[in-house]
Amino acid sequence: MKSRVFKERTSLKTAKDLFLNSIIPLNKTNILRVEECQGRITSKDIISDMNVPHYNRAAMDGYAVKAENITSASISSPIMLTLSDKISNSTCVRVHTGSKIPDGADAVVMVEDTEQKGSLVEFFTKVHPGKNVGHIGEDIRIGDIIVNANHLLRGCDLATIASCGIEEIEVYEKPNVAIIPTGNELVKRSKQSPPPGKISETNSLMVGAYVEKWGGHPLYSDIIVDDPLLIEKEIKKNIDADLIVVCGGTSVGERDYVPTVLDKIGTLLVHGIGISPGKPTALGSFNDIPVICLPGYPAAGLITLFEFAAPAIKKLSHIKEPNSFYKQEATLQHKITSKIGYVTYTRVKLDGNKAIPLMTSGAGIMSTVTQADGFVKIGENIEGINEGDTVEVFLIE
Repeated sequence: MKSRVFKERTSLKTAKDLFLNSIIPLNKTNILRVEECQGRITSKDIISDMNVPHYNRAAMDGYAVKAENITSASISSPIMLTLSDKISNSTCVRVHTGSKIPDGADAVVMVEDTEQKGSLVEFFTKVHPGKNVGHIGEDIRIGDIIVNANHLLRGCDLATIASCGIEEIEVYEKPNVAIIPTGNELVKRSKQSPPPGKISETNSLMVGAYVEKWGGHPLYSDIIVDDPLLIEKEIKKNIDADLIVVCGGTSVGERDYVPTVLDKIGTLLVHGIGISPGKPTALGSFNDIPVICLPGYPAAGLITLFEFAAPAIKKLSHIKEPNSFYKQEATLQHKITSKIGYVTYTRVKLDGNKAIPLMTSGAGIMSTVTQADGFVKIGENIEGINEGDTVEVFLIE
């Protein structure tokens, strides 16, 4: 079997649109306890069957009163009421934030506007009915939608849901992402240095970490040597995955079989993208499972992960987040060159609002990615950026 050469170079935007438009969000759901739902996506509206608060409650520390009994109170002419455990025309009740408002009371006067003298309390301000009172259903009423379907659950959401007495939530399942490392040169990680000509397989570690970060569940395969039949067998073995990521074997060398195998058993949408590093990336599907074929060089693989795997996982998960990168503006400290026709990613380190380029090439040099805070992304129609220009740094984390 011969390797497929790059017949054409597809632009980043076109490649991303083709690939993401082919992905259908998952419909599989789980019912989980509220405590387990951080970062999960709701599969349907969550509706309250409880009022919050379910009683009239004090919104401040102070004294519950009948508002009409202190309508003339002022600093110069305070009104005096007797401290009691019941409300009448001549009494008040001490309350704390969250306390039930006693029967007969309709307002709370803040403790700062009063002075207690034994069993008597002086009021230096008037209040209107309802002042500093949280009424039944003021926050949430029975039948209210607490959060909508397809909502990314945060800690604050979970607290609100739990306050309505809800203990379980129906959420979408996390997508299962099969990770297949390929290459004759790869060996399993160990404490010992590999022999000459061999390298430790670490791409799957990087991919798996980001899969988990973006809301997926990684499924790790053993190393597959550069054999088209074995690559085909391994892809087919992951028939139950929701996304397949193959690491390596995507270029045009004699042992780069992955795109050819995908074209044979599935659909090859794109092979060769106008990004640097990352040109050998291939995208497609097998049995309606989206497949991303990463270049073997780790820096190139990282770019491909952020540009394609992150949005793919989020679309499968129903996460509505358009950008995979967080961004920060900075001033470029040295000129960066780039090649017309390619979106170029230059590794940079941030020093306050300064962006210091680390490397403009060398997709296999992973240490500069570790040293970098992010990438400066140069458009395909721009030939370099000058020192002193303001740039957007796409942050790795």
